[in-house]
Amino acid sequence: MRIAFLITPHMLATSLTNAYELFFAANQTAATQTDSHNTEVELVKVATNEDRIELPSGLSLQPNQALDQSVFDMVYVPALWRNPRPIVRQNQAIVDWLRWQYEHGAILNATGTGVCFIAQTGLLNERPATTHWHHLEKFAKDYPLVELKRQHFITSAGRIYCAASINAQTDLTLHHVHRFYSKAISDHLSQHFSHEVRQPYDRLSFTHKENVNHPDEVILQAQLWMQNHMSKAAISMRRLAELFGMSQRNFTRRFRSATNMTPLQYLQRERFNQARELLKSSNLSISEIAFRVGYLDVSYFTKLFKQFASITPKEYRTTVRAKLFSSTENNQN
Repeated sequence: MRIAFLITPHMLATSLTNAYELFFAANQTAATQTDSHNTEVELVKVATNEDRIELPSGLSLQPNQALDQSVFDMVYVPALWRNPRPIVRQNQAIVDWLRWQYEHGAILNATGTGVCFIAQTGLLNERPATTHWHHLEKFAKDYPLVELKRQHFITSAGRIYCAASINAQTDLTLHHVHRFYSKAISDHLSQHFSHEVRQPYDRLSFTHKENVNHPDEVILQAQLWMQNHMSKAAISMRRLAELFGMSQRNFTRRFRSATNMTPLQYLQRERFNQARELLKSSNLSISEIAFRVGYLDVSYFTKLFKQFASITPKEYRTTVRAKLFSSTENNQN
C-alpha cells in the first residue's frame, strides 16, 4: 500500500498531519502483531514540486516527491484556509493529477474545503459530497452537479470520500485503518488518539453504494484485497484463500455467508462497477479500461459487461455521457 498526502499552498496543516500520523501509528502497531496479513503502508508527502512549502500558520512542510505518474493506492487532499477557489484555480496540475490517480485506481479522500479540488475534476458530478459548513452555499453554487449532503459529516461514493471537518477525517481514517489493518488496530488507535466517546463511522456517513457491512473481519480484509488488486488478470481464489489462512472451500463458504455471493462473483461485480466509473468519467479506450479492471481479452470483457448491464461498454459510455451532457446544458440554461 502506498498513500500520498498532498501538500498544497494555504493548506491547514492538521488536515494532513492528522491522517498521516494515524497511519504511521497503525504501521507501528501492525509491526508488533505476528498474525497480520498486511504489508507496511508507505506514506509519501507529494506536492507540485519538491520545494518546502510555507503555510499561513507559519509552519512549513517538505514534500518527499513532486507530482508525477507514480501510482498510489490512496490520496489525502487537505483542507484550505479561507476561500479555496483561488487556490484551486491556480493549481490545475493538482486537479489533473487527482483525476489521473483516480483513473489508475486510487481512493481519494478530501477534507473540508479541499473537496473543491476533487469537485473541480468533475469526478463528483451526480455523486454525493460534503464540505465545511461555512462553504456549503458557495460550494453548491460553484458545483451544481454535485449532490451536496449538508447534514452528513462524511460521504462516500465508490472510491471518493469527503470529510466535512478534521474530526470527521479522524473517523474516516480510522474506518480505513479498520479496513486495511483490522478492527483491533483501529480500536487501539481510537483509544489513544481520540479517547472521548465518538460516533461510529456508519452513523456519520452517507454511502453511495449498497451496505457491505458484516461482522467477518477476515472476509472484510479479503474484499479490500480484491478491490486493491482487481487489475491483476489472474487472481487465484485458491491462493487468495491461502493468503487468509483458509482452504478454498471454507473461504468460499465464509465469503458467501458474509456477502451472499461467492468470491468470484464479488470480484466480477467490483470490476464491473469500476469499469462503469471509468467509462463515465474518463477518456480511456475500452481496451485500456478492460486492462485496468483485470481483463486482457477485450472481447471477453465486453461479453461480461453486457451480461451485467445488458448493453456493451461502448453503448453504456454513449448513453451515460449523453445524460451528463443534457444535465450540464440544463444547469447552464
